Amino acid sequence: MVVQIIKHEWRNLTADRTLWWVTFILVVTIGYGVYNGTSWIAFLEESIENALQEEHDRLAKYQLIVANDLPPERRSRSPYSARYMGRNFGVRYAYLPPTPLASLSIGQSDLYASYFKVSTRSTTRQKRHSEHENPNHLLERPFDLAFVTVYLFPLLILALSYNLISSEREQGTMAMVLSQPVSLRKFVVAKVGFRAFITTVLVVGLSFLAFLLNGVNLLDASASKQLLMWIGIVVLYSAFWFSLAMAVNALGQNSATNAIILAGMWLAFVVLVPSAVSLLVRTLYPVSTQVEFIVARREATVDDRDREAQTLSMYFEDHPEFVPEGQEPDFERFDTLQYAAEMEVEQTMRPLLDQYREQLLRQQAQVNRLRFLSPAIVTQEALTEIAGTGLARYNHFLSVAETFHKEWRAYFEPKIFAFYKLTGKDYDEFPRYSYVEEPEGRVVDYVFNSLVGLIVPTLAIFAIGLLKLRRYPLSG
Repeated sequence: MVVQIIKHEWRNLTADRTLWWVTFILVVTIGYGVYNGTSWIAFLEESIENALQEEHDRLAKYQLIVANDLPPERRSRSPYSARYMGRNFGVRYAYLPPTPLASLSIGQSDLYASYFKVSTRSTTRQKRHSEHENPNHLLERPFDLAFVTVYLFPLLILALSYNLISSEREQGTMAMVLSQPVSLRKFVVAKVGFRAFITTVLVVGLSFLAFLLNGVNLLDASASKQLLMWIGIVVLYSAFWFSLAMAVNALGQNSATNAIILAGMWLAFVVLVPSAVSLLVRTLYPVSTQVEFIVARREATVDDRDREAQTLSMYFEDHPEFVPEGQEPDFERFDTLQYAAEMEVEQTMRPLLDQYREQLLRQQAQVNRLRFLSPAIVTQEALTEIAGTGLARYNHFLSVAETFHKEWRAYFEPKIFAFYKLTGKDYDEFPRYSYVEEPEGRVVDYVFNSLVGLIVPTLAIFAIGLLKLRRYPLSG
């Protein structure tokens, strides 16, 4: 009997062309989402490549001057100076390489710098040199495959299923169908299952194609695991909305009322709840604004000129290992004096920076706890984690960059305070940046919790729908 129900459903869907319109919209939106995401990631990759090429050419140029003992172009750009090379002209880039799936879920990658120069400067000034982006674009949510899945896919599901049962009753075919050896529950589950199968196969198939178009090597164990996690999230997200549609249909209302109720559910789960969570998190854990950082830095540096000698004296007192052997520090050397002053400003700014990062971590932790209030949040966060464009991976990148920053300073600071003259060999020994990926187990655990967060409400709503079908009015 299930086969007859499926055939009946196929005839209904093809007769009113709903399925064809859903297919067309999915193909167009997913195609544009993949194209848009691919273009953005290509921009990031090109920007990082250009930055690394600029780094290579710049260091090669200065190393050539030093190796051949040539005079510098000008004193302010002396390649022999450890301070100038460590602070300005010999710096290296720290960068976050996009993952193969980054184009499918842009996530946070359009909000945060994917690369910046690492120097002996304070960490509060490290991100001045990063990629530039139109600020208008940053105000818009990126249109990518994850956006289509989270925002548009539920609308298409609801368009296919708002009249699952009500249409049969309104057309007068319900009694005829139930005159056959089939229960109402079995009839409804077969209809829902068939429509869910078709739409899920469409979106999963198109997602699989997007993986291939983005050059993902599915023979790689890590890539295969990411694909399976992505598909698992999409399938369960689809199941949630079909279960919700079935439960609303089981209330016994007409098709128009069902459509209004389901539209309200979409608005609540996809728009209102995420907005409320965002507002709550920002209210509970507010972060310092860029203006506050600027004001704090200005206040910390405004009287540097009046206490330069004192600053350098205090710095050498705290770091006697940097005083040249057998010499007294030359307090007239402005270059060293300015560097020491910057270190003091950094110490002044450190509490504000630490507070900012701590608040961001608290915000993310709260979002992780509250995400289960909405399947849209669960799905969006999970897809972003799988694609490697979430805040957690970005924070990991910052920790890697900070480690490199400490290594860079540890190399240059002794040379700066010893007024060391760099040689060609020293250039080869400059610390090199290397990104170390975060543990894969963290992402797997996060996605597993997200899967559970989708399974539980889906089963609960599906069970409620089945219970409501017991009292479904077959006429009226």
